[in-house]
Amino acid sequence: MVQNVAAGFLELEPEDFYLLSGIEHGMRFSEWVDREKVAEFSRLDSEEVDYRLDRCEDRGYVERKTVHYQGFRLTFEGYDVLALRALTERDSIQAFGAPLGVGKESDVYEVRSYKPLALKFHREGYTNFREVRREREYTSENRHVSWFYTARKAAEREYEALETLYPDVRVPRPVDHNRHALVMEKLPGVELSKAGLDAGQVVGVLDLVLTELATAYREGYVHADMSEYNVFVDSDGVTIFDWPQAVPTDHENADEFLDRDVANLVRYFRRKYPQQVGEEDVSAIADAIRDDSFESVRACR
Repeated sequence: MVQNVAAGFLELEPEDFYLLSGIEHGMRFSEWVDREKVAEFSRLDSEEVDYRLDRCEDRGYVERKTVHYQGFRLTFEGYDVLALRALTERDSIQAFGAPLGVGKESDVYEVRSYKPLALKFHREGYTNFREVRREREYTSENRHVSWFYTARKAAEREYEALETLYPDVRVPRPVDHNRHALVMEKLPGVELSKAGLDAGQVVGVLDLVLTELATAYREGYVHADMSEYNVFVDSDGVTIFDWPQAVPTDHENADEFLDRDVANLVRYFRRKYPQQVGEEDVSAIADAIRDDSFESVRACR
């Protein structure tokens, strides 16, 4: 999907971007932007608007619907195009590459600027908007929130967390962000769920991950969505990624989220490596992280 957008992006003209930006602006006030308002928001004349609407609709960047009027709105591909334009104008992206990971809540692609980087498009709410709106605190009290708002807030939150934590915590180095898109360092290594650790490495890797969570806590954040799918392992250690659900340590549910993060990690290691990881005291580990006294899993027994 995004690869098609990247290819079509080069065919767009400045007036196409004026149109898309105008519709984006109009969607702040209405899910479907009246055709008459599109001309006002994009500052294009009526004939130009009709031509640009047809071009962008043919490319899948806008869709139309007749409600009490003829309305238009951006598709996620149209939102992608606007983010790509902003990032390329700032030279944060110079070339677009292959997918690195495509999931339910984000698509990640290799891109290039001065070095290979990763471009993450947040998709929160795109496939299951009601569930995400209920679970994410930055959407739960906003009855009129859109997919775009939800995804943009997720990208903003993740970028803010990465900026705060890097380099004291091993997280991807943040480079830039715009709308729902985030440019960051491309991670080395392999996902923990696929790592296949040797027996002698297991406890050491678990200690490394918990040490990074402890440092993040000291820097003011709880990950709040920790699992074996959010850790990369390489010869230099571990890197923790996917921080859009992170909460500050003074959040009312921070203790609950930290307990859950630790429990998820220990449960995974216990299930996959039962000979090396036994009935570790999850509460003692979480308390040690809170007290800034965590040294190792064994010390918390």
